[in-house]
Amino acid sequence: MTSQFMYSLSRKLPQKRAFITGAASGLGKALCLELAKDRWHIGMADINQKLLETTAREVESAGASVSVYPLDVSDAEAYQVCVEKFLQQSKGIDLLINNAGVGDGSVFEEYSLENWKWMTGINQLGVVYGCHFFVPVMKSQKSGHIINISSAAAFSNAGGMSMYNVTKAAVLSLSESLYTELSSSGIQVSVVMPTFFNTQVTQYGRGTADQLETAKYLLGTSGLEADQVAQTILKKAGKGRLYIVVPGISKFLFITKRLFPGIFLYISRKLFDNQDKVRNRLRAKYEKLNPPNA
Repeated sequence: MTSQFMYSLSRKLPQKRAFITGAASGLGKALCLELAKDRWHIGMADINQKLLETTAREVESAGASVSVYPLDVSDAEAYQVCVEKFLQQSKGIDLLINNAGVGDGSVFEEYSLENWKWMTGINQLGVVYGCHFFVPVMKSQKSGHIINISSAAAFSNAGGMSMYNVTKAAVLSLSESLYTELSSSGIQVSVVMPTFFNTQVTQYGRGTADQLETAKYLLGTSGLEADQVAQTILKKAGKGRLYIVVPGISKFLFITKRLFPGIFLYISRKLFDNQDKVRNRLRAKYEKLNPPNA
C-alpha cells in the first residue's frame, strides 16, 4: 500500500462521515465494508432493521464506527428524522451514497399503477430525498461527495422493465443536473451505472414470474460480486468521475447506445421478441454454475 488509506476519498474527505442507504445487504453492505477499511463513521440506513443491525456489527468489526437508522427511503418525513439524528451526532456529512433500490420486471400493461408508485418512491424519490436533505449541509461546508446508484437500465431501456428503466433514468438525470449546479460549491457528484451483478436487488419484486426469473439468472451468472463493484465505485469516485460505468460490458453498451442508437434499439427489440429463448439459455447457464446438489 502506497498511502495511509485504501481510497483517495478518505484523503479528500478527512472527517470521513458517510450516510449510506440500502446498507444492510448487497452493494450497500459492500460499500460499508470497504469504507470500514479506512475507518469511516457510517450512518447505515435500511428498511430491514434486523439485518441492518447484524450487518452493522460486521462493519464495526471491520473498522468503522456505525450508527444505524431503520428507514424506508420513500418516506420523506422518516428520512428527514434520520438525517437530523445523523447530523446531530456527526456534525456534518462528507459522503452520501444513495444506494437503496428495488429491481422488478413486467411488461408495461401488466404493472399496476400502485406498483409504479411503490417503485418510484424508492428508486427515484428516495434519491431525491437524500439529496434534498443533505445538499444544503454540503453547500454550507463547501465540500462533500454524492454517489447515486443508478443502473445501465438508465440508458439501455430494455423491454419488460419499463418501470425500473424510468426510475434509474431519473437518477441519471438528477445526477447530471446536480453535477452542473454543485461543482462551483466544492461538491462532487458521481452516478453509477452497472449491469447485472450478484445481489438481491429483486428480493422485493412485484413483477411477473417470467421477468423475475430472467433477472435471477442474469444476476446469478454475471460473474461479478458486490465487493468488486464497490471497490470500483470508490476508486473512480475518488478520481472525481461523474459517470461510473461498470463492468466492461456496461461501458460497451453506454458507448454503443450513444454512437449507434438505431442499431442498439434494433438489438434490444430482437432480444425482447426472443425472450423465451434468451431465458432458456440463461437458465441452462445458471444451472450449470449452480448445480442443485452443490
